[in-house]
Amino acid sequence: MLQSLSIKNFALIEDVNLQLNEGFSIITGETGAGKSILLGALSLLLGKRADLSAIKDSTKKCTIEGVFNIEAYKLSTLFKDEDLDYEDQTFIRREILPSGKSRAFVNDTPVNLSALQALGSKLVDIHSQHETLSLGDLNYQYLVLDTFGNSLKELHKYQHDLAELRRLYKELEVLKSNQAEANKVYDYNVFLLEELEKAALKKGMLEELEETQDQLSNVELLKEHLGSSANDLQQEQLGVLEQLRTIKRNLSTVSGFSKTYAELLNRIESSIIELEDVAEIIEEEFENLEDNPKLLESTNDKLQLIYNLFKKHNVESISELLKIEEELAETVTISQNADGAIKSLTSKIETNKEALKADALKLQQKRLKAVPKLVSNIEKLLAELGMPNAKIKIEINPVERFTNYGSEDMAWLLSANKGGHYSDIKKAASGGELSRIMLAIKSLLAKKSKLPTIIFDEIDTGVSGEIAKKIGDIMFDMGKDLQVLSITHLPQIAAKGQHHYKVYKEDLNNTTVTQIRKLETEDRVIELAEMLGGKSKSEAVLAHAKSLLN
Repeated sequence: MLQSLSIKNFALIEDVNLQLNEGFSIITGETGAGKSILLGALSLLLGKRADLSAIKDSTKKCTIEGVFNIEAYKLSTLFKDEDLDYEDQTFIRREILPSGKSRAFVNDTPVNLSALQALGSKLVDIHSQHETLSLGDLNYQYLVLDTFGNSLKELHKYQHDLAELRRLYKELEVLKSNQAEANKVYDYNVFLLEELEKAALKKGMLEELEETQDQLSNVELLKEHLGSSANDLQQEQLGVLEQLRTIKRNLSTVSGFSKTYAELLNRIESSIIELEDVAEIIEEEFENLEDNPKLLESTNDKLQLIYNLFKKHNVESISELLKIEEELAETVTISQNADGAIKSLTSKIETNKEALKADALKLQQKRLKAVPKLVSNIEKLLAELGMPNAKIKIEINPVERFTNYGSEDMAWLLSANKGGHYSDIKKAASGGELSRIMLAIKSLLAKKSKLPTIIFDEIDTGVSGEIAKKIGDIMFDMGKDLQVLSITHLPQIAAKGQHHYKVYKEDLNNTTVTQIRKLETEDRVIELAEMLGGKSKSEAVLAHAKSLLN
């Protein structure tokens, strides 16, 4: 419930601090006194978008703060989902800065507007006059029926499964579209893939082929120089190795005389070993050299094929060609396997459709069971509210398609007068009748929805006398289960409140401001008398006011 509401620098309000109670509270005041300002401030606190023009003094910050006791309403999961710290006594604050920037806090943690709206929708239901139009809205009608019939859980499951089915249909559409596109170029992709596979590409292949080409194109040159190198290394008397061996023998003779000589000997020995290995390799390379025109021609052909593939695919490396080959193989496979994938997905869709049909049927059966009781309760309350001949009909007709609410069409119909025809409820009812129907529905849902607070803004429009008293009785009964606040102009309703607050204007320092105060017994008598007979309060009017309170 809303325990307190503090408003600073908002519209005509300079600084108001309102302490609220459980049960049924009344807010009264003359037209234009500022009752709607209270609702405007509370709407901001619950997530309505801020408007800079709402600031009373544009040089100062506007602050609205509410304290809510939510211990009994099982909202800890919502706090967790919104990443907020849960407190049984929760503080919500909204600020509008002179710059126009708006800020919101829950238990001193900054929150965005969507989180504030999500929390606000669980704390307060503000019922204004224009909200009676929602009676003709299909969304609201299903909300009423499913809340009353305890079928919200089934509805949420159905809507979850419906969302999954729609996702599968989109996936199937994309798959079919991809298949159609792939089929258009399938033959060409197969040709490109076969061409690349035939080339038998592998990493490092280009370098190997180019090296082979260079060798086969220069066999005579290579033989000449490799042969000369081998001869220079291994000639018996003048070869480099023979000369090094002579140096080795000389150094061996003197190596014992100095560490330096010994080190030089070691280095010469290492050089000999290295050069002997070099000479052996040169010899092998020389022996392996042979003129091979066929291999050269084959190498040239392979290189030309690779260069042509580079040009065709606009790349510069074997790695890029291999990547293209991989992508082509995947595309061709998709085309080849698309029929199977589409068949599999279609089968899954059919399975999900059958499950969704079962969900819809279960939901529909629960609603059909709840309809007679809901209609009976509404008609009973309407009779008490001066509509004894009003008849409600809720028609639920099965359909083959899946809607957002099930496999059905629903219509709420009203016959307001005896022997009258049934018509769509929003067309058949007057404004006053819609208000009474909405009040009847709200009172039925009060125990079901477990909402902490509900506020009625002049729901009594178009009624008076005994009907007004009955409206007050209904709201009083609702106050046994939740906090109810009603803004009213009718003394019959105002007298039913357990707590009474008056909104009024006064001039302070040459400025008109809106104030609000709680009325005790004597002040309530005077307020009710003014509501009954204006400013001139006769003894009869005062007696009438007292009788209403009693």
